[in-house]
Amino acid sequence: MKGTRIRLMNPAEVQEFVNIASKYDFDIDLSGGTCYLDAKSFIGVLTQGLKRELTVICRGEDEAFRRSIQKFAVA
Repeated sequence: MKGTRIRLMNPAEVQEFVNIASKYDFDIDLSGGTCYLDAKSFIGVLTQGLKRELTVICRGEDEAFRRSIQKFAVA
């Protein structure tokens, strides 16, 4: 999965997203423009700012992961 756009609206959604990402063995990053960060880091994701569009970049592929983050996807 490459280039999935998401938006996290509050700290609870950030925590839920980080918990989901942390379950997977492959690297998952978020891009908020020119900055890339580890999607498994609560503080890192939170510092990107709430209500911003972020791009999920995976170094692996897993259908279960894609389905589990669908609720955060930007239409």
